[in-house]
Amino acid sequence: MATLLRVLISLLIVLWLGAVMFFPAVAGIAFHVLPDPRTAGIFVRTALSTLHSEGLVAGTVLLALLLAAAAVRAYGRTLIGPILCTVAMLALTAFSQHGIMPRMEADRLAVGGDIDKAPPAEPHRLEFNRLHSVSEELEEGVLVAGVAMVVLLARPPRSRQS
Repeated sequence: MATLLRVLISLLIVLWLGAVMFFPAVAGIAFHVLPDPRTAGIFVRTALSTLHSEGLVAGTVLLALLLAAAAVRAYGRTLIGPILCTVAMLALTAFSQHGIMPRMEADRLAVGGDIDKAPPAEPHRLEFNRLHSVSEELEEGVLVAGVAMVVLLARPPRSRQS
């Protein structure tokens, strides 16, 4: 049971972090190959929403697996650190999905659907750009918390001294 828990935990972390790390490459390619920035933006928004949804599911399952692993001492040590990393990843993802993205979409629609066609000093464009930066920082936070979790889980158990 302990081995199965460790394998499932590892797979979920790999899948979630892999998707988070791959997303910027997909976004960059979209802006280079799609016919216009508006179309690329719609594609990227949809892909990011999918990434967030998958992250929220993976994170919830990961949290349950970590709690189960803690209960059976699958790692031979406390899992408070990895559990807190997972909670942070979930919180950052949920805030981006439900707090930032809807506001960015409202700003995009407020300028007619194409943020790049709005004047640079237009308040909705300025707010969109600010929120875009926040969104990037949230994704970076998810990545950092995920890497921290990997490091915490990779450490060997403490040896007990008599």
